[in-house]
Amino acid sequence: MPSIDSPNDRPGCAALPELAQRIARSTPGDGVHATAFPPLSLVRLSGPTACTPVVYEPRLVIVAQGSKTATLAGQTYVYNPLNYLVVSVTLPVTGQVIEATPDEPYLCLRLDIDPDDVAALIAQSGLPQPASPDVAQGLDLGLYAARVNAPLMDAVLRLMRLLDTPDDLPVLGAMARREILYRVLTGELGHRLRALATKDTRSSRIARAVARLREDYLQPLSIDELARTVHMSTSSFHHQFKAVTTMSPLQFQKHLRLHEARRLMMAGGMEALSAARHVGYESPSQFSREYKRLFGAPPRSEVGRSRGVPQV
Repeated sequence: MPSIDSPNDRPGCAALPELAQRIARSTPGDGVHATAFPPLSLVRLSGPTACTPVVYEPRLVIVAQGSKTATLAGQTYVYNPLNYLVVSVTLPVTGQVIEATPDEPYLCLRLDIDPDDVAALIAQSGLPQPASPDVAQGLDLGLYAARVNAPLMDAVLRLMRLLDTPDDLPVLGAMARREILYRVLTGELGHRLRALATKDTRSSRIARAVARLREDYLQPLSIDELARTVHMSTSSFHHQFKAVTTMSPLQFQKHLRLHEARRLMMAGGMEALSAARHVGYESPSQFSREYKRLFGAPPRSEVGRSRGVPQV
């Protein structure tokens, strides 16, 4: 895990005090807070959290105060006022806030990433195409942390300021979001996001398959059919899917089902047996066994302990 330097050591950090103040002002309590600009949400937590399996959707995360980690396939990424996090495809990971207090809570903003918007921006801006269809083969292709810089932070702060003038958000908010995505695409690891958004690379085909699985995770899964829909052989699809997500398509589907069951029990108050059936489990014992393997405790005890904890 990379060492955490002083935020003052990096360009762009002059924006942090104002950014933290604006996030704090818009988040009266712990949890995830929606804003008047739908792609943007704000997070506040007043203390460290346990390591918790969560599903990260495609988004950019900018931290103004505190620190959090995301772990995928044994690789831990730190995102703090020095490092922003990019999630380029839906991924089940383990997240943990490691730096937060009531006086200095963990404060961050999350900006949703739409792959179609990214692809359009790449085409319209003339950004270079990935060097090859397989530009990034590492297990961290779908998730990465990169150093903040002044142009990115300036664009982020302008977007936050627009929350004070909601009438301007429909036009200027979209422009600020576009600039933020551009800064990420031209940043030190922007080629990874370009590889996933550039049409007809293998990485972009896997991104489409992940999106399809995310939408239809309750349906029976045919690997052959899914591979055909993205124009790949079954063996190549399986290999590339695991390179992006660190798991097989079947494992990925199972994780999505278990996370949805957990959400139904924690947020919706559904009983364990009903949640298991809702996400496609016919055997309660299998559901309990696989749930415990992922979340560390059986459904009833784990949900009883965690109900009400925000999933951020």
